[in-house]
Amino acid sequence: MTPEKHLLEWQTSQTIAETISPLLGQLYRDKGVEVLLFGKTLVNAATIDIIKAHRLARRYTGQSLSPEQTLPLIKTLASMELSPCRVDIGQLAHTFWQERDDEHGVKDYLHTSLLNAMNGQSITEPRDVVLYGFGRIGRLLTRLLVEKSGSGYPLRLRAVVVRGGKEGDLEKRASLLRRDSVHGQFNGSIIVDEENKAIIANGNYIQFIYANKPEEIDYNKYGINDALIVDNTGVWRDTEGLGQHLACKGAEKVLLTAPGKGEIKNIVFGVNDIDILQEDKIVSAASCTTNAITPVLKAINDKYTISSGHIETVHSFTNDQNLIDNYHSGERRGRSASLNMVLTSTGAAKAVSKALPELAGKLTGNAIRVPTPNVSMAVANLNLEKETDKEELNAFLRDVALRSELSAQIDYTESTEIVSTDLVGSRFAGVVDGAATIAQDKRCVLYIWYDNEFGYSCQVIHCMEQMMGVRYPTYPVS
Repeated sequence: MTPEKHLLEWQTSQTIAETISPLLGQLYRDKGVEVLLFGKTLVNAATIDIIKAHRLARRYTGQSLSPEQTLPLIKTLASMELSPCRVDIGQLAHTFWQERDDEHGVKDYLHTSLLNAMNGQSITEPRDVVLYGFGRIGRLLTRLLVEKSGSGYPLRLRAVVVRGGKEGDLEKRASLLRRDSVHGQFNGSIIVDEENKAIIANGNYIQFIYANKPEEIDYNKYGINDALIVDNTGVWRDTEGLGQHLACKGAEKVLLTAPGKGEIKNIVFGVNDIDILQEDKIVSAASCTTNAITPVLKAINDKYTISSGHIETVHSFTNDQNLIDNYHSGERRGRSASLNMVLTSTGAAKAVSKALPELAGKLTGNAIRVPTPNVSMAVANLNLEKETDKEELNAFLRDVALRSELSAQIDYTESTEIVSTDLVGSRFAGVVDGAATIAQDKRCVLYIWYDNEFGYSCQVIHCMEQMMGVRYPTYPVS
């Protein structure tokens, strides 16, 4: 291929991606249809992002997929009467072009593949969401909810509850939402309404409520009704403490973004989300590490059966550590987080059994905090009841990432150059590093990357949708 032809091919892809972009917006805003490409959302994607997303095809299928091949399917989607849903156009396009050699039959193919999405179901009435706390997870949840907002998305971020209220507080919080040292600039516009104590983010009016404890708040006063309160503070982790939110007027349910204690259900979406019942008032989304490892462990256990194992977590430092040596109630955590690897404990391995009871008593775990601000890794050393090797195990995990019910939680890479910063912004609970896999006889070692902030926040969003009864199905069905 000549240099000129390379440039012409790129320009053609750009032109097609520019045609695709408004169709994606039309589908999402007008019909509530979120288009994915091999698990990666294309909502609000820039032209370059659309082109780059198509490169994922080689990772999963071993074959290329171009915007030119997905365009006719997306055009047809835009003309169909669909109920709100999520459609993985990458998987559909791959299958279509495997079976056919031209564009004829696209309509029939999609009508057959999306038959269950053509039942005329209308967009669900919006449900109110309140974030209690505005730290690392609270701000990322805000970004995600604003990104998804529109007539087709049923969750509405109505308010954020924080302490403080001194002069300049709101502007400071808006600034933290605008700029993030790890996740970059906010994608859009943020306006501060000091008079009404609100932030308008991409047109979303978010009321800021200043309170020191839940009992001080009347959500009805702000026009908020039957809301899901997402507690990001971690101050209360049991039924009694979190139950304070339910006593507030306008609150209906509570989701905790930390491991719950006692009888609170700890949910790892994709694994035991079926346990969320309509009558549940308080649910936990477990921890970032538990969310990262449990889907992979479930997949391995279902096929090979895990007899025992140890999970070593290499985790970025967190806000509860000290930047320089100072007093800390926890062992070793008082030493400088920016200068040291800090050996500490983790309950993640034990917590797996709350979502996956068949692994109860089979796993041990430890953690090493390292001087990076985000992205962690779990090293799973597992003893199996069936023999395997690296090639077979990786082929299985690659297929799980593409075609299983866990495809929204598990990603897979075989890059030999990938490092932690490459995973910043990953929307998956965990990413299996196939290049590092070790497998021999009945033993394997798996390396699982995870963005312990953003990937976890995406799992929290899934739980929020499930709790409020607005989770839309994904097609094609795995």
